[in-house]
Amino acid sequence: MIRDANFSDAAVLASIYNHYIEHTVATFEEEMLNAREFEERLQSVSDQGFPWIVLEEAGEIVGFAYAARFKERTAYRYSVESTVYLKPDVTGSGYGTALYLELFNRLRALGVHAVIGGITLPNPASVALHEKLGMEKVAHFPQVGFKHGEWLDVGYWQLNFEST
Repeated sequence: MIRDANFSDAAVLASIYNHYIEHTVATFEEEMLNAREFEERLQSVSDQGFPWIVLEEAGEIVGFAYAARFKERTAYRYSVESTVYLKPDVTGSGYGTALYLELFNRLRALGVHAVIGGITLPNPASVALHEKLGMEKVAHFPQVGFKHGEWLDVGYWQLNFEST
């Protein structure tokens, strides 16, 4: 079941995300987040008018996805950056695809034109997910992040929805 995220989900969402902060380079954040900080992020996405969704299996949240402004300048108002994270024990299960498909449907309904996803490279699984959904690589920035003692590249994938 996919539904809108709410404040009562914040602790679980933070737990999922904190795994990636602590154990991976998938996010460039380096400090763990608490539930209150996640509530603030949920509120920020909501204030922007964009969706934040969760996927539940047997009543347990196993992943989340959301979109937020790509950049602040008004000419970017039809472009968003998408994000998806899953509990590490359910990756490869199709949940990321399900979340992104639902997110993209909601974004289309909001009149979004461009969805952009940033990926720390290498990350074959994330690249495969984005490309499976029709996103194409549009940028590659070498050595723009430094985490866990290594320089990291970031690639950006983009999908433009048909204009209505």
